[in-house]
Amino acid sequence: MRNILRKLLRLIPVLLLVTAATFLLLNLLPGDVALAMLGNEATPAAIAQVRADLNLDQPLVVRYLQWLGGFLQGDLGRSYITRVPILEQIVDRLPVTIELMLLSQCLALLLAILAAILCTYKAGGRLDRLISSIALLLLAAPVFITAIVLMFIFALTLRWLPSTGYVPLTVDPLANLAHFALPALSIALVEFPVLFGVLRADLIKTLQQDFIALAKAKGLSPWFILVRHALRPSSFTLVTIAGLQIASAIAGALVVETIFGLPGVGRMLTGAVYNRDMMVVQGCVAVISVGYVLVNFAVDMIYAVLDPRIRQ
Repeated sequence: MRNILRKLLRLIPVLLLVTAATFLLLNLLPGDVALAMLGNEATPAAIAQVRADLNLDQPLVVRYLQWLGGFLQGDLGRSYITRVPILEQIVDRLPVTIELMLLSQCLALLLAILAAILCTYKAGGRLDRLISSIALLLLAAPVFITAIVLMFIFALTLRWLPSTGYVPLTVDPLANLAHFALPALSIALVEFPVLFGVLRADLIKTLQQDFIALAKAKGLSPWFILVRHALRPSSFTLVTIAGLQIASAIAGALVVETIFGLPGVGRMLTGAVYNRDMMVVQGCVAVISVGYVLVNFAVDMIYAVLDPRIRQ
């Protein structure tokens, strides 16, 4: 328990640094929110009035401390454009992004584990070379290219899946999964090559250990040895990379949600950047940062499950 609390306390400086850096970078961007709201025909007096109403005339440090105080109390402020509470907007859109992230990461892990086991079973064979070549090809493809290709094949050509739109899970679970299939697969195919490459290399290395030779001497089948004895000790790097790739998956969600028209936090963040709605951007980044550090904290906890020695 003491170890868990110590790890949680380490997350606080990370969140403070991320939010402070984001606040600073957003205020260094060119342009004026008041001018964007009022238009080019606005008078200096009107612009000054809007800046005063939005507290934009105060020093940067003061504004950040005011925002941080509200953030610690669960208040992310209001949108400069719509004046709607930001936390309310994020809560409405967060389930969409969470479902997309869970589906894409589970799909990427499933594909990586199955492909790595198949390739390790016949390392150097035709299937191994084929899957490795496909992974190398996917590694070079950015997520927006993968998304567009999948949309063209499965939505526009074959018409098997919808191209855009969203149906809540509580309304129609099958339609919900159908609308998430292509977006989740787009992110999963981008995450798959790294996970597959790491697990395949670790499995091949693990199969050369003495305890694997002992399992073979007992007459156990190669498949049983791979799944039961080799997979678990080979998963440490996989878990680490999966936790770190959450960041790239979040970046992929920003693009994928826009392409497929999903009303998630990523699409909300993209729109806020275009509209220079800095409070919305700051709130979204803060929530995403909290999620990212909590995922990596969960990764540390999974280590203890995979290897009981780490619990000490």
